[in-house]
Amino acid sequence: MKLLIASDIHGDAVCCKAMLDAAEREGADKILLLGDLLYHGPRNNLPEGYAPKEVIDMLNAVAYKLLCVRGNCDTEVDQMVLSFPILSDTAYFYDGQANINLFMSHGHKYSPDNLPALPENTVFLSGHTHVLRAERNSDYILCLNPGSVSLPKENNPKTYAIYENGNFEIKDFDGHSLISVKA
Repeated sequence: MKLLIASDIHGDAVCCKAMLDAAEREGADKILLLGDLLYHGPRNNLPEGYAPKEVIDMLNAVAYKLLCVRGNCDTEVDQMVLSFPILSDTAYFYDGQANINLFMSHGHKYSPDNLPALPENTVFLSGHTHVLRAERNSDYILCLNPGSVSLPKENNPKTYAIYENGNFEIKDFDGHSLISVKA
């Protein structure tokens, strides 16, 4: 199973399309979205391609491929226009082939500095900071942030992650690998 993992679209239709194109190009079976889908948030500048209605249509068209968690900018109003669940604060995805749990959280409640109790062989996935990262904490849990699809921070490019067979790769939208790490 191949997964594309992304976060923080923030209503940017151009970047959402680039993410979906990357999912197709990569041959992703599923897309894991780590929140902040439609609204840009009061602390962020308006994304250049801000068109949340277009993002709604694009995401609803691939709803069968999506597993999402709620970001701090996602609300019940957003759920009313999306045809897939977005209001859970956390979600698990289990890769039985590699015996790896992927624990999904946006990052504003649980974060690498505030992890929930996690079973062995778990990777903690979060967005929220808009900064790509892949590092192990003191308990040797891999904490991975795919960066941001639309509003990257700290001079990072717009990014997503690919997961396959226990391996993660964070890439820019040109397909260049920026970080590779094994779960």
